[in-house]
Amino acid sequence: MTVNSTHLKMIIDFPQDINAVKGFLDPEEGEALYTWSLICTRNGDALEIGSYCGKSSVYIGSAAKENKSRLYSVDHHKGSEEQQPGQEYFDPDLIDCSGKGIDTLPHFLETINGFCLESIVIPVVSTSEEASEDLKGNFSFIFIDGGHSEETAQKDYCLWSERLSINGVLAIHDVFPNPNDGGRPPYNIYIRALDSGMFEEVEAVKSLRLLKKIKA
Repeated sequence: MTVNSTHLKMIIDFPQDINAVKGFLDPEEGEALYTWSLICTRNGDALEIGSYCGKSSVYIGSAAKENKSRLYSVDHHKGSEEQQPGQEYFDPDLIDCSGKGIDTLPHFLETINGFCLESIVIPVVSTSEEASEDLKGNFSFIFIDGGHSEETAQKDYCLWSERLSINGVLAIHDVFPNPNDGGRPPYNIYIRALDSGMFEEVEAVKSLRLLKKIKA
């Protein structure tokens, strides 16, 4: 797996401005997601845990579309811990009809429709644990960017790392080696994956880490 993600802006032809989609994914991170999911989805469908308003879904889904594969996008769409009212990443534009919580599903569906990915990106509106019971089989590419509490991140890793095919790629977002730069749970599961001996790192782009599964 040798790739060069520096020339992707010439390759990805989006029907509208991806940077207008709400989300915390850096463009270079998005391009790396596209690169690796384009390689991996030749061999099967992709999965993401945590889609928010669909920015990462567009990158991964567009790659899956090239390979006639699908992306299963898992999110309960009620917002993660840090996105709730009063928290650091709360966005009042995402408030639900009750005025007390978050609902990102309408924004997610608008994004998917706007980028012509309705037949490729399959919304799975549930918790990660529920989805692990409902979705069958393995995946060629898995992106973990769900809740960032220690319990949630560890659960996502436990539930899905075994569902990644050999030679598939596990992508983990918000990995910060320096604790002053961000929270620890994504970094902790990144280290856990490397320490397991099942993965080797193939690329690091800003806070995104991409790990190839080398053994079960």
